[in-house]
Amino acid sequence: MASGILRVLEPGQLVPFGGDRVTAVSAELAAAFVEGDRLVVVQQTGDLLHVPRAEHERVHTAVTDALAAFHALAAVSDDQLSQFFGGFADRLADDEVFAGIARANEADVESAEARCRSTTRLVLSPKMRADMIDGLRVWQHTDGRRDVQLGRVDHDGWWVETRRAPLGVVGFVFEGRPNVFADATGVLRTGNTVVFRIGSDALGTARAIMSHAVAPALEAADLPHGAVRLIDATAHAAGWALFSDSRLGLAVARGSGHAVAQLGAVARQHGVPASLHGTGGAWMVVAPDADPAQLALAVRHSLDRKVCNTLNVCCLVHAGAARLAPVVLEAGRSAAEQRGARLVVHAIASAVAVAGPEAIAQDVDALGTEWEWEHDPEITLVVVDDIAEAIELFNRYSPRFAASLIGGSEVDQQRFYDQIDAPFVGNGFTRWVDGQFAFDQPELGLSNWQAGRLFARGGVLSGDSVHTVRTRAYVRDHHLHR
Repeated sequence: MASGILRVLEPGQLVPFGGDRVTAVSAELAAAFVEGDRLVVVQQTGDLLHVPRAEHERVHTAVTDALAAFHALAAVSDDQLSQFFGGFADRLADDEVFAGIARANEADVESAEARCRSTTRLVLSPKMRADMIDGLRVWQHTDGRRDVQLGRVDHDGWWVETRRAPLGVVGFVFEGRPNVFADATGVLRTGNTVVFRIGSDALGTARAIMSHAVAPALEAADLPHGAVRLIDATAHAAGWALFSDSRLGLAVARGSGHAVAQLGAVARQHGVPASLHGTGGAWMVVAPDADPAQLALAVRHSLDRKVCNTLNVCCLVHAGAARLAPVVLEAGRSAAEQRGARLVVHAIASAVAVAGPEAIAQDVDALGTEWEWEHDPEITLVVVDDIAEAIELFNRYSPRFAASLIGGSEVDQQRFYDQIDAPFVGNGFTRWVDGQFAFDQPELGLSNWQAGRLFARGGVLSGDSVHTVRTRAYVRDHHLHR
């Protein structure tokens, strides 16, 4: 090290982290690191993240462009923003335009399959395409949200207003889900700009969406080109570089739990607020008086595909377990059969008697595991003494994301809502947890409560959520002084 610049790393070199711990540089990292590269030390874990110079410069340029576009948007009309969303939607709806995007997506899917990667969320299906278009239409027809009065306090000779205002550049890292690419442009509605880093599996699809739909829509609406920037990079280092850029107004991450937690740690230690959407898996609690037909529908409709709001753990109250466990299992098998698959059942000790001989034993301490199944639906059965025990298990072990109570009295339902530590609570199937389905607003992500959140306790992050507050004073009496 010379002149305060890190030029080389040595194998075995100790790097402090967390204030009182050290980690060692590996031989591989030392060999790969060259002058001009950057090293991000994750203070929570001691992870050493290597950001090559080229990745840093690529990201720096994208954020610089987005920041310039953010300031330029202040002079853009709401009608221009509406024109952008309408143009984006029109291009996705145009079969001739969409053909190029579809070809790129087919190539991404083929590549992922060849590498034995999951394609559950990668395929740009007709339904996904329709949902993307519908979401963009929502933003097209939404009223201007950039300068709205939130409050006012009147004084003698003057008054003060608090007003909604844009936040800045939103950095967005997410897995290979093409629909999220369209959803997240919703931040433009509130006057923000966005920089994306998408997983390598869907990068070809993202490039096609940018070239065939986003860029032409920006140009037609006379919006700055930097308002939506895609970081054209496959390396994870691009995400680390993005979340370590302190010019971001907000960092949003979606994906697997570990990767999202790591990205959140990088953002926070660089002073960037983070909204993390990485761990899901819904819980369902079954009261003894649950109606079997309603229970069967709730289970079946919660296991149709694997996403964050899919049923993961089912707690049956002991008094009704023998009667209702077969209903849960049969509904789960029905959901699996619709996929040409089989149901995989895990059971902790209390549920072994009702789970069937093929159930896989699971320790209670592993109840926080989210089953990341690709084809065969997978759930855990638990038998509890009462609803209160189920709530206690949820609050202790779950990712604190989504929970449903099937059956029970109105008092039971209210107590369940009051005591369970989840942002999403219901009395039926768990897959209702979706911004567009529930609130008619495309979502950037759904948060749990594992590590606190920027937006109080609200679970849905949408383009409408990304704002800050400015304060403006109007003085009539200029003799006013303190």
